[in-house]
Amino acid sequence: MGKVVGIRFKPAGKIYDFDSGAFVLKCGDQVIVSTEQGLGFGLVVSPPVPEEEKVLKNPLKKVFRLASDEDLRQLESNAGLEESARQYCLTSIKELGLKMRLFSVESNFEAAKLTFFFTAEGRVDFRQLVKMLVNEFRTRIEMRQVGIRNQAKMCGGVGRCGRELCCSSFIEKFDPVSIRMAKEQGLSLNPTKISGQCGRLMCCLTFENKTYLKLKEAIPKIGKMVNTTSGKGRVVRHNVVCNRVTVKFDDGIEKEISIDHIIKDEQKKND
Repeated sequence: MGKVVGIRFKPAGKIYDFDSGAFVLKCGDQVIVSTEQGLGFGLVVSPPVPEEEKVLKNPLKKVFRLASDEDLRQLESNAGLEESARQYCLTSIKELGLKMRLFSVESNFEAAKLTFFFTAEGRVDFRQLVKMLVNEFRTRIEMRQVGIRNQAKMCGGVGRCGRELCCSSFIEKFDPVSIRMAKEQGLSLNPTKISGQCGRLMCCLTFENKTYLKLKEAIPKIGKMVNTTSGKGRVVRHNVVCNRVTVKFDDGIEKEISIDHIIKDEQKKND
C-alpha cells in the first residue's frame, strides 16, 4: 500500500498530493517530483499518510527523488534566467507600446518554459511580444494575465497591520469578501482603511468573520435597552474582541462596560 505526501511548489500555494514511493519523507524535505509539465521542485508540507486515508480522484504522480546540490544550483540558474527574461520583456513591452504591467517571470525546473505574469485593464495583443521572447530565449513562452489580488499574492508585501500579507503567507485560495463583513467588525467603511495592498477589500475580513459572529452571540445588539450595574441604557457600540459594549444612559452619558456588568432578565426576575 502506497503513501500520499503533500507537496507545495510556491509559498502559500496549493498543496498537491504525490505518491511518496519508497522515500521516507518528512515536512521540510526538498524533493523533485514528476508533473504534467516535466520535473518540478517542491517542499514537503504534510507528512506521508496511508493511501486509504485519502480520497483520490485520479492516480498520483510520484516523487522522483530527493533534491540534490545540483538541483539547488539549477534553481539558482533558473532565478538568473527569470531576472534576465523580466528585464528583456519590460524593454520589449516599452518598445511595442503595450498597455500591460509585467510583475513576475517564472521558469519551470528544467528551464524548458518561461511564464510571464502581467496585469492589464483589458485584453492585450501580445503576439509580437511572444515572437520576440521566443527568438531571444529559444524556449516555450506563456503569457498569463492575472487579477490584482493574484499579483499581491505573488509579489508579497506588508499589510496595514504590520505583518506579511495573508494571501502571500498562508491563504491558498481567495474567498468572497463583502462590505457586510467590515460592518460586522464595526470598522470604518472608508475604502482606504478596509482595503489591502491590492486595492480590494482585505482578505482578513473573510476568515475573521466567523469569529466575530460567534463572539457577538453573547453580546446585546446595538440599539437594545439593557439594565447594567450602573443603570439602564441603550447599547450604541460593540467592542467584540474585548467583550465590552458602549452604553448610553438616560442622562446622556456614554460608558464602555464589560458584558459581565449587564443584568440579565433571569437575574433581574430573581432579584
